[in-house]
Amino acid sequence: MITVRILVVDDDVELCSLLQEFLKREGFAVECEHEGRRGLERALGGDCELIVLDVMLPGLDGFEILRRLRQRSRVPVLMLTARGEDVDRIIGLELGADDYLTKPFNAKELAARIRAILRRVQERSASPSGRVEVNGVVLDPGSREVFCEGKPVEVTTFEFDILEMLMRSAGRVLSRDALMEALYNRLATPFDRSVDMHVSHLRKKLEAGRPRIKTVRGVGYQFCRTPEEGAAE
Repeated sequence: MITVRILVVDDDVELCSLLQEFLKREGFAVECEHEGRRGLERALGGDCELIVLDVMLPGLDGFEILRRLRQRSRVPVLMLTARGEDVDRIIGLELGADDYLTKPFNAKELAARIRAILRRVQERSASPSGRVEVNGVVLDPGSREVFCEGKPVEVTTFEFDILEMLMRSAGRVLSRDALMEALYNRLATPFDRSVDMHVSHLRKKLEAGRPRIKTVRGVGYQFCRTPEEGAAE
């Protein structure tokens, strides 16, 4: 059995020690860094398969590490944020984090989140590689590129995954719960607006006067197959 290598970047030495011991019992190989610049250097070294990254770090904060990391790597990242700091969660997701967990947290939940991210990565690599083209938007799962009316569109990891689900189901409504379960392996709560935030960003990047993603109130979202379908909202 192949052991997944995890890098924990957090300046709380005691927490790192506890996580290292717990995650090792869960079957993971864990290394820790306590300073931002060293954490980034280790993350870019390419020898870890998932990163648990705290926001508050000396040297470089977690947001800057994630921003620089995403310029060169798609390694999965789970952000650790302070409780009640919604802005941290939002910024982390916008920069390309794969999930987030607020401190303090239950170590078993962390392990469950890690396994959910790793499952998504495996499913992503095993998913159909053919390009999808609907209503002027082209999505290439192989290169993870998006084009709208022939022009490249920069999207985050989550935006790409949501867009792929919507486009492959074009004309059908996908519920928020279905999107949340597929992406986060959990159902949406009344206060969790992550999916809505990502859809809002996709609209700004893709629509430009031509509606492509329709909101079906109380249900979810639908990718429109034609301009006429979008205008009928």
